[in-house]
Amino acid sequence: MSATDTMLAAAGIDGNGPVAAAVAHRSNIFEMTAAAEAAVLLPQDAGSWPHSLRAALAARIATLNGNAEVARHHESAAGEFAGLANPAEDGMALGLGPVIAFMDKVAANTRDVTAEDIAALQDAGIADADIVRLCELNAFLAYQLRVVAGLRLMAGDAS
Repeated sequence: MSATDTMLAAAGIDGNGPVAAAVAHRSNIFEMTAAAEAAVLLPQDAGSWPHSLRAALAARIATLNGNAEVARHHESAAGEFAGLANPAEDGMALGLGPVIAFMDKVAANTRDVTAEDIAALQDAGIADADIVRLCELNAFLAYQLRVVAGLRLMAGDAS
C-alpha cells in the first residue's frame, strides 16, 4: 500500500471521491511523504532501532494520538516488537524503558520535553545519533497524523 493509499484509508476516504481527486493534484506532496516515511521507518542505517521496532513505535505514537487506523498500518510491520504498540507496555522487559518513556512523552506531551529528557537517554547509553533517529520518527508521525486529520476534515469527518 502506498503512503497516499495509507493516509486515505486511515482518513476513511474512498480512493475515487472528490478528496482523493484533490490529493491526486498534489501527488508530489504524497510522493515526498512516502520518501520521508521510508527514510524514517526503513532507513539503510537503522542505528540501534531495527525496522520492526520503528514500526512498533510508530503504531504506539498513533495509538497515543487516537488514530487506530494509522496504528494498525504500522503495527502490521512490528513483528517481534508488536507488543510495544500497546501504550500499557513500558518496554522494561526488553531494556527499552527509557526509550519508551521518551517516545511517549514526545508523542503525547511534546511541550513538556526538556533537555533532561535527552540527558536521560544519554545516561541510559543511547548514542546521540540514535536519539536523533527517535526524534525523526516522532516528528514524521506527528506530520502523518496531521495529514490524516486534515484529509478527514476535507471529507467532512470532524472526528
